[in-house]
Amino acid sequence: MTRAFTSAVSLALLLALSACGLQPMYAGGRSGAVAQAIGSVEVEDIEGKAGWLVRNALNDRLEAISSGEGPAYRLKVVLDDQITGFGVRLDDAVTRERRTLRARYQLFDAATGALMLDATAGSDAGLDVSSSEYATIAAEDSALERLSVRIADQIIARMAQKIRASQTGQTETP
Repeated sequence: MTRAFTSAVSLALLLALSACGLQPMYAGGRSGAVAQAIGSVEVEDIEGKAGWLVRNALNDRLEAISSGEGPAYRLKVVLDDQITGFGVRLDDAVTRERRTLRARYQLFDAATGALMLDATAGSDAGLDVSSSEYATIAAEDSALERLSVRIADQIIARMAQKIRASQTGQTETP
């Protein structure tokens, strides 16, 4: 291919991309409309150890962009945390486990109480079961910490999409 042809194709692709309507979600940084709206979400208490971890991960992300103007939205999260054993040896001892964390979350407008978003998030992690009970418990806890962060990231991203769509009057794509 010639350099001129490559340049022409690149220019055509850039023009097509700019015409597709994609816009940065967090345009304007912390002072942008989506960031300010996301920063004004109040997270309700979530039950259990997993709930404490998810709530802290959510609050860490939300406080980083908080405008300090008080809550405009309220987030309710219900978790389902399960550990399933598989990989059984001949002596019926479990050698592998899967920890699954699922969240059903609802975003409400704080002023009106209207439901804005009702969705789910989930992730799982596999871990080896050691002959040491302490090592197995430590691996399960470590997996829960990682899953909590993943769930929080999924929730924040989905809320940002919903808030962006409601601000621009667009319909969302799942």
